[in-house]
Amino acid sequence: MSEQYKILHPVKYYRDYLAHNIRPDGREFDKYRPIVVNLGSISTADGSAIAKVGRTTVVCGIKAELCQSKAEAANEGFLIPNVELPPLCSSKFRPGPPTEQAQVATQLVADILKNSECLDLKSLCIFPDKLAWCLFADLICLDLDGSLIDACMIALMAALKSVRLPVIDYDPALDNKQANLEHRKPLNITNIPSSTTFAKFDDKIVMDPTVDEEDLSTALITIALRKNELCFVHKPGGASVTDEQLLKCIDESQKRAIVIEGIVETALRSLQ
Repeated sequence: MSEQYKILHPVKYYRDYLAHNIRPDGREFDKYRPIVVNLGSISTADGSAIAKVGRTTVVCGIKAELCQSKAEAANEGFLIPNVELPPLCSSKFRPGPPTEQAQVATQLVADILKNSECLDLKSLCIFPDKLAWCLFADLICLDLDGSLIDACMIALMAALKSVRLPVIDYDPALDNKQANLEHRKPLNITNIPSSTTFAKFDDKIVMDPTVDEEDLSTALITIALRKNELCFVHKPGGASVTDEQLLKCIDESQKRAIVIEGIVETALRSLQ
């Protein structure tokens, strides 16, 4: 009967729970779902990880290739993320070209990476204007149940932390390069940025929303932090949010960021 009521009157169903200061899955407004990270999931990738936030599951595989630097950034390499939302992850999607939601998610991940400055792109340069590393980060959602960007950032940062690039011996005069596969070095990761999504429903704000909560919400807010400092805020329209509510969201994001960093570091130690 409860499921039928939820289908027929989803807004009323959700309001009934919020009126008792609880959510349909039993969580309080400021509680997030369990986070699970597994590293080294893809043996053919140079770095990989699977991240789960509740039921939302994202797998990230990183492939490193040698390329020529851009003329305007001759001493930098590249980090190119791409988020895919296949029909496998949700009945909302169909086979075909990337959906608008996937393109928006890709841009959000790229913006967070840029603003957080978590990876020094200069460290990816082997020889200015000649040779650099290009890291392709493919993020594939296997199950979508809300807070997609949060899961993407956890999977991406965990995968980046697991990358070990071979040392390249390069002779610019002969344009000759040789990879020393026996000597590998980790990426120069300066911090582990994380994001936390919030959903506003009437005058209440809930943390780490499920996909049902996102669909019913009047506004979504994604807050990204680096070293416990604010580096990116995304609010694509919707109802307004007061300064007090925004500060509360930032405070909760800071607490969660510490937990996420600890989970990623623990997963990395288990891989080693």
